[in-house]
Amino acid sequence: MRARILFVVGALALLLAYASVFEVRQTQQALILRFGEPLPGRGLVTEPGLHFKLPLIESVVYIDNRILDLESPQQEVLASDNQRLEVDAFVRYRITDPLKFYQTVRTVAGAGNQLASVLNSAVRRVLGDADQTRIVRDQRVELTAKIREQVDAEAKRFGLTVVDARIRRVDLPRQISEKVFDRMRAERAREAAEYRALGQQESAQITASAQRDATVIVAEARQKAETLRGEGDGERAKIFADAFGQDADFFTFYRSMQAYETALKSGGSRFVLSPEADFFRYFNSASGKAPAPSPNK
Repeated sequence: MRARILFVVGALALLLAYASVFEVRQTQQALILRFGEPLPGRGLVTEPGLHFKLPLIESVVYIDNRILDLESPQQEVLASDNQRLEVDAFVRYRITDPLKFYQTVRTVAGAGNQLASVLNSAVRRVLGDADQTRIVRDQRVELTAKIREQVDAEAKRFGLTVVDARIRRVDLPRQISEKVFDRMRAERAREAAEYRALGQQESAQITASAQRDATVIVAEARQKAETLRGEGDGERAKIFADAFGQDADFFTFYRSMQAYETALKSGGSRFVLSPEADFFRYFNSASGKAPAPSPNK
């Protein structure tokens, strides 16, 4: 009986000892609550390791001490120039006041809900005062800094500190984007048609100029060829005339030989001449003169 009592007492002692010890990890900080209320002075534990609490009276709430992310859902913002824009944003934050965090939002999910509302309001407020050009190109960095400042100021009410807040993407709504793309496509098609027409016009001008130049060059070449041919024919006639003047008999003989060579080629036309014809006079006599008649005749 005594052994059983000692066993029960030992078990209760071990249970109480286990219930009075808790572990805080590197990525955590702990908030000690007594009957559900934070303990003033010793309610926050930030050092990692083993720590003690009163069993059955005190409880521990673990709070993440890492940088947390919050993605804002895509929302439509109306810029100052009445241009509708679809905006994606995100925020990174850290729990720096665990007591205020627990008293206001209690959990990371609750903090995310509150911070998402704050982020959406800041994005609408800041971007609503700027036009599309400033948002997309000119003042993107400055506007992002304003959003972070406003979100950080509101987040401190929940024990949070904003590390970073940025606009991830800014785009036109789908319907407007399609219209803009169609207009851009039509504009590019018009420009392409203009360039193509200018190219065809320039091609036609170049072709016409080349054809004109070719016609002039060919005409000049033909004129020059005719001139040279005429000069050559004149020179040839002069040479023949000079040769005839120097030795008429030899010139006659030479032209007759040329006539024989041309007329007696194989494969030419056939013709019948008398051997006594004047064409064959050089066949009958080297001098080309007719032979003297015989005395017997």
